This record gives sequence, structure tokens and C-alpha cells, in this order.
Amino acid sequence: MVNMRAHYRCVAVLFISATLCLDFEDGASPAMIKHTAFEKPRTSRSLRFKDVPLSGHGTVKRSEKSVRDSCKALQDYESKLKENTHTYAFNDLSGSVSLAWIGDGTGVLLVLTTFQVPFFMIRFGHSRLYRSEDYGKTFQDVTDLINNTFIQTEFGMAIDPGNTGKVILTGDVSEGKGSRIFRSQDFGRSFTPSDLPFQPLMQISYSPENSDILSAVSVSELWLSKDFGISWKKVHDSVCLVKWGIVDTLFFTTNPNGSCSDKGTLELKKTSDYGRSFKTIGSRIYSFGLGGRFVFASVMSATGSTRMIHVSMDQGEVWNMAQLPMVGHEQFYSILAANDDMVFMHVDEAGDSGMGTIYVSDDRGTVFSKSLERHLYTSTGGDTDFTNVTSLRGVYLTSVLAHDGSMRTVVTFDQGGKWRPLKKPWNGECDSTAGDPNLCRLHIHASYSTSMKLNVPMLPLSEPNAVGLVLAHGSVGEAVSVLSPDVFVSNDGGYTWFRVLRGPHHYAILDSGGLLAAVEHNPNHPVSQIKFSTDEGQCWNVYNFTEEPLYFTGLASEPGARSMNLSLWGYRESTISQYWVSVTIDFSRLVSRDCGEEDYVQWLAHSDNTSNPTDGCLLGYKERFLRLRKDSVCWKGRDYIINNQPTPCVCTIDDFLCDFGYYRPENSSECVEQPDLKDHMLEFCLHSHTERLQTSGYRKIPGDQCEGGLQPERQLMDLSKTCVSNLLRPELLSEAHSGSTGPVIAVVITILLISAVAGVLLVKKYVCGGRFLVHRYSEMQRHVEANGIEGVDDVDIVEAGKMHYNDDSDEVQTRTMVCNWP
Repeated sequence: MVNMRAHYRCVAVLFISATLCLDFEDGASPAMIKHTAFEKPRTSRSLRFKDVPLSGHGTVKRSEKSVRDSCKALQDYESKLKENTHTYAFNDLSGSVSLAWIGDGTGVLLVLTTFQVPFFMIRFGHSRLYRSEDYGKTFQDVTDLINNTFIQTEFGMAIDPGNTGKVILTGDVSEGKGSRIFRSQDFGRSFTPSDLPFQPLMQISYSPENSDILSAVSVSELWLSKDFGISWKKVHDSVCLVKWGIVDTLFFTTNPNGSCSDKGTLELKKTSDYGRSFKTIGSRIYSFGLGGRFVFASVMSATGSTRMIHVSMDQGEVWNMAQLPMVGHEQFYSILAANDDMVFMHVDEAGDSGMGTIYVSDDRGTVFSKSLERHLYTSTGGDTDFTNVTSLRGVYLTSVLAHDGSMRTVVTFDQGGKWRPLKKPWNGECDSTAGDPNLCRLHIHASYSTSMKLNVPMLPLSEPNAVGLVLAHGSVGEAVSVLSPDVFVSNDGGYTWFRVLRGPHHYAILDSGGLLAAVEHNPNHPVSQIKFSTDEGQCWNVYNFTEEPLYFTGLASEPGARSMNLSLWGYRESTISQYWVSVTIDFSRLVSRDCGEEDYVQWLAHSDNTSNPTDGCLLGYKERFLRLRKDSVCWKGRDYIINNQPTPCVCTIDDFLCDFGYYRPENSSECVEQPDLKDHMLEFCLHSHTERLQTSGYRKIPGDQCEGGLQPERQLMDLSKTCVSNLLRPELLSEAHSGSTGPVIAVVITILLISAVAGVLLVKKYVCGGRFLVHRYSEMQRHVEANGIEGVDDVDIVEAGKMHYNDDSDEVQTRTMVCNWP
């Protein structure tokens, strides 16, 4: 007998990047979408630094003293919130709930509830579709708009991230060999059905340049539509993995023998004219991915026993081997983060050690330097704690494995230049893991903790428009503890932390950091309270949002942290059944006024407010922000724009990474030669030419904007020797298809002669400033959305209740919050 209560405790709130990642630059057209009546009318106003009072030396440092200031209680907040709390019960039989926001600031939310029961080889189920225009306060059942068709739970809702209001629902139609989609161009108000001549294997994807252009993959075929799904054309067979690049370029892997599981034998192709023509840009492909302005490919060697990462900066036209260690079958590469400046790459160690080394690239993504050793990354589950703190530039968190096997958290503030432990919170007590009080630190629970089923309901949270704010579960000791964690907050980008809530919680950032909300995580007992803070977690108020407690399953708010509406999702039990419930609270009625110039103070990032003239200099410049006073209770609003003022700095040693062949030993700031490269000539092949590097051990951090000052010696010399700089060209790989090496040698000689003529020009064009290759690729699935990359070393894998996709590694997957019925 099915355990219905267990089913409903397993909430399925889908936060797939395709449905939640929105473009906040372009608002929805008023003619297309009705704005909620609960929104306050706002007037755009740009704050200026001279209008804002200064404190001390012109900066304000959020510190222990400010945190210990007395809390000022809000007046009559319970009655205000009660008037703006809205409850909606979904009275249908459903085992999962999926949410999708449509547009930015529109308030439009689609909710799909589904119920499925397997019976022998057949799956029975039904779904219902609901739509809200007021951020989830009220819903309308619109299932009749899709003719009561069952919609796929795993990838049934595809929302155009370009804020056009386009929606595609993929239906499961039992009769016939095809499938059916429902198309909407008016933010889900109406839908038009279209039959597909194939069964989609994964979510339908929008072209980033033109939302009328769609791509879809069936079992082994690539299909394209140029008219928003009205008609489809099969453009290629034997397709494995497909990704959109820039300027409507579509990359995909294919295998002539039809088996996508034969990695290392795939071909990488691209089309820039919607399937009218194709170009093969690589062979022996194990996997590929996209990140920032780079295209990555993991390529098998001729022997088939090792593989190497290749990088292209021009959409696959020219490739170079990344200067990284090769990996074998039992190892993997993983791109942890990638942007237009640089790449973070994890290289797995041999054996089942559960760790590897992080390398950081130059600005061409090809020359890598060792950044962090003993980095935790399990080869079995692909779990890593690597986290991009998006609220302050250059900040990343991750976990390392100590020699005693314990896990510890480290942080970098300069994009991998140096790593250090987190500081002990001033109000955090050391736990039993701290044998030495001097080694007591804060340690953050992230993906690895959740994969190990520890009591950690949420990963670390930060938002780009909530400057300096980070919320995370953590423990204080010598290493990460398996005991129940507490919630900690940093308001300076990770430099200092303080404990704000005891025990695990679900949390959310609203109003660009002006409001924090949290609900206690207790899956075995119903809840009725929510906690909120208007001063970055210093003081918390408690609100009873319901008289009838519910089994809480998750928080949902519009992506971007600009809204003041927050929904609590869960279920209640009746005498004979259970049903989903959504409680939406409009916190905008909590505050009585908009924020003005008097509510802001200047804050210098990366600063301890010392008299050092270089204080606050990071990645080449200081950055002052206007930040809300802690004692100001006001509404920033949707039109809030981060106001910052950069000032360039003189170059110091802090603006440089260790160069190729060098690394920083633990607890040292000096770059020393790697033992395996000591006294060796540092040479590498770039654009078919051999170059030699003469270096004092330092190179500038990509994206660093410092001027003058220290300039460590560094020189690249063209040795005028041709070389093979990549293994991707099919003509160089023909040895795998022929028993004779003669033709291969002739082809290689011809290519080398041509390269000798073009090599100098290519080197001059692409090797400005000199960088070297020392990085490699790996399985990178869990941090795709946060770090803005797409995978490489593995094709997409679909598991029950989860969508995976590879990032530039052996595997990549989308982050989801999904639970299936047992």
C-alpha cells in the first residue's frame, strides 16, 4: 500500500535553470502582461556618493560591534503581515509540484502538479496546470487550456529566459509515435497545441539569439523549429549532446555507429545556419562544454587510454591543448567555474581518493596554474562544495581534505590566487572537533553534506544585487561536523561571519538583501512560523503565518531577489487524503516608506578600515558601495540598482598568481617551483608553435586592473619550431582508422609546413602578454547555473526525478529540487 504521507513529504519544487534564470535587464511589455495591483508605484532614482553621509574614514565596516547593537522591534508587524498573507489549497491528487516563473517583475507563476502510478510496463498519471498573476497569492486552474493533457514532470515546462513570455509544455500522448506540445506567447494566458513527429528526450531549448528558434533531441536525432514549434525538421542523425553557443551556433556530438555510450569515439560538429550545413570541428571526443567565451572538449589520445582538454576561443575554429595533466579512465576533469576572464578547473587524482587539484587559467583558458591541492570532489557521486559567492567579486568557497581525512572549508577573495580558512564567528562556540582552540574555524556545509544526507536543507546562498551578503549552514570547530548545523551570515563577502539561527533552516533573500526570511527545517512536524530580518540577520522577528500548521517543503520567490513576495509550500493532511498548500506573504506592506538617500552609507569592500593605503585593493581596484544602514527599515524596490565607485590601485604582489610551473605551498604566500618541473625548460605548444616561458614565478590574475607598481619579470619566446597544438582535427586522427602510418605522416608533414608559415602570425595575434597551458577538464555537473558554465566530459544523464547535464567535464547536471514518489 502506498504511503501517502511519505509521498507528500517529498516535495518537488523544480528550480531548473531554464525556468528560473531570467534576464533582469528587459522588463515585460505592459501590453502583454498585467502587473499585480499589490505593487507599489515607484520612481526611479539614482543615488550619488556625495549625497550619502560618510562614517569614519569614509567607509563603514560591518563588524562585531554593529551586530551587537540593540534590536529595534518593528511596530505592529503581525497585523500588517496578516492582512497580506494569502493561502491557496490545491485540491487535487498529486505527488509532485513544479514551479516556473514567466518574465521578470510580471508576477506570473505556472504551477504543475503531477501524479503517476506505474503499472507493469505502463505508467498511469495525470497533471493539472495552475496560473497566478500576483506572485502566487491566488491561482486559476487552467488545465482546460491544455485539454487535460498529462505534462512531463521532469522537463515538461520550458520557459524562454529572454523575458518574452514564451512557454512550451511538453505533453505525454500515449497514442501514436510522436508527442504533443502546447505553445504560449502571452505568459501562459493561452496555449496552442502542436503535434511533434518525435518523442523529446530532454527539455526543448530556445536559441539565445532568437526565441522562435527551438532545438530538441529525440532518442538519436536533432530537430529544429524556426517558427516557435509550429513545424519541425530533422537535421541530423545519431546525435548525443546538443548545446547552443553564441550567434545562433549549435554545437553537438554525434557517433556514426549510433552509440553515445562509446565516449572517446564521438565527433564534435556545429551549424551556424540552422542545419543547412555542418562543420566537423573535432574527432575522438569524450565530451564537450561551453563556459564564458570558451568552448571546451575532452579528447581521447590515439591509444584510447588517456584524454586531454582542448580549448577554443573562436567557437571551435582554432583549438589548443590546455597545459594540464592527462587523465586516465578512472579520472575526470571538471570545470568548476568559467567566465570571460578565466576558468577554474578541477583535475582528479589517480585512484579513488575523492580529491584532486584546482587549477586556474590565463585569459585564454589554455595556460593553467596550480591553485589549490587536496580539493574535495568525489569521483563516484560528483559532489564538490565549490561555490561562487556572487555578492562580491572574486570570492569562492570550497572544501579540502585534510591529511587526517577530515573536511575543512577554505575561501579565496582573489579568484584563486590565495586560499585561506574562514574565521571563527565571534558568537560561535567550538564543537568537539576542535582539539586545539587555536584551530577553531567556521566550516560551511554545501553539496557534499547534502549528498551524504546530513541535516542540511539548503546550500550557501548569495545574490549579485545583495552586496556582501552570504547565508550558509555551518559548524564551528577544527573540521566539518556531522552534527546538526546552524545558520551563519556574512555581510562582507565572507571575511567575517556570525551565527544568526540555531539549527537548520530554509532561507531566502528578498528586496536585494533588505529582507531575509527563514523557516525552521523539521520534516517530521508541521510548522506555522516564519522568521524574518530587516538588518541582514542581526535581529529576527517571528510571524505565525497560519493557525493550521502545514508540513513545510520549501520556499519559493521570484528569481533575482528583488521581490517582496515569498511563498511557503507544503501539504496538510485531512481525514482521507493530503493536499498541497501555498502560503504567500507580501512583505512590502511591512515597511511604510521607500528607501531614500539618508538610508545609505558608504562601504569599502575587502576592507578592514585600516590606515594602509592599499586597504580594499583587490583585483586591481578599490570598490565603494552604497549600502543600506542596518537601522533603516525601508523598501529598496524592484528598480534598485547597485551603486558602486571603483578606484584603480597600484600593482602589488597580491595582483599576481603563481605562474605555470610554480605553486604556493600551504601557509605560504610565495610562489615556488613545482618539484617535477624544477630546472626544466618551460615550453608549450600554442597555435602550432613552440614557445618558451621565462618567468620569476608570477603572472597577473586575469581581469585584474591594477596599474604600474610591481611588474614581475615574465617573457615568452617564440622558438620558431612547429608543433602539434591540438588532437581535434580529423586528419590528425586518421591513424585510428588505418593500419598504415605512411599517409598519416604525409598529412602531418603537410600540415606542419603550412603551420610554419601561419604560426608566427597566430602567435602574435593570440599570445599577447604570454600565458601557458597547465589545466585540464573534469566532471562538472552540480554547479552549472551558479557558475555560468556548461559541461564537457560527459553527455547528459537523466535519472529518476533529476536532470543532469555536463559542464565542461565528464558529466554535467542541472541543479534541481525534486522528489519522486517511493
